[in-house]
Amino acid sequence: MIDPLAEVVTLLQPGAPYSKLVGGAGRWSVRRAEAGGPFFCAILEGASRLAVDGHEPVILEKGDFVLIPSAFNFTVSSLDPPKGKSDTAHVVLPDGEVRHGNPSGPPDVRMLVGYCVFGSPDAGLLVSLLPRLVHVRGERRLSTLVQLVREESLERRPARDVILARLLEVLLIEALRSTAGTAASPGLLRGLADERLSAAIRRMHESPAQPWTVAQLAKEAALSRSVFFERFNRGVGVAPMEYLLGWRMALAKDLLRRKEITVAEVAEQVGYSSASTFSVAFTRYVGLPPTQYVRQHVESARP
Repeated sequence: MIDPLAEVVTLLQPGAPYSKLVGGAGRWSVRRAEAGGPFFCAILEGASRLAVDGHEPVILEKGDFVLIPSAFNFTVSSLDPPKGKSDTAHVVLPDGEVRHGNPSGPPDVRMLVGYCVFGSPDAGLLVSLLPRLVHVRGERRLSTLVQLVREESLERRPARDVILARLLEVLLIEALRSTAGTAASPGLLRGLADERLSAAIRRMHESPAQPWTVAQLAKEAALSRSVFFERFNRGVGVAPMEYLLGWRMALAKDLLRRKEITVAEVAEQVGYSSASTFSVAFTRYVGLPPTQYVRQHVESARP
């Protein structure tokens, strides 16, 4: 059986090459506004407050893991943040820990934060299928991974950075598949948590070349057309045909970069009757024709 999340994660090629140990004591606050960089945070000890623009603030506790696939404006702070919008001062302690707030004494919270990378050239397209905010709590497997990350980050053993990078990659994937239910923000994960929508999403991934209609997908979900359309929009965040188009284009880009088949063969595999109709759709969606996309990819891949 096709696993839509596995397909998206495989194409994303997640990695976590950069992380740092951060502690906070007293009243402190840090705001970030970098767009596009996937941000993660694992709470190793204590508790912290996360305020993401457009979401209610959440209290992060020991064992929690947060992933913002496409980082936007957010603030991490003490439970009782200081007034004002400017960042509080920080220092780097002798052991490498970045300390916010009071530089002396034990921290109120210790966490591992960083920016991960998605190796796919089409990460933006694939990230759009994920929730804007992933917050996982109470998952035993995830808590175990966070504990392993904590132990590795606090010790200076050989190959520490390599082990941390691998553990964080597993954490990212585990966090994505642990996010389910209506508590998740709209996206692929929330759609897969809905048994009816999941059936339709799986069929789109199993047979992307099939000439799907909303009525046919609604039948796969055992829902009326109108109920399916509204439920899909609410759960996944986009209309069914928009989701299908996005997935077909992601597959097409991946196939084109491999340079193993012709444009006509790619068109057939992603549901277009001819190379010309595919080229028109691809150009409209991507901004350049398939052949030019391939040339651009080849040039960017040259050393």
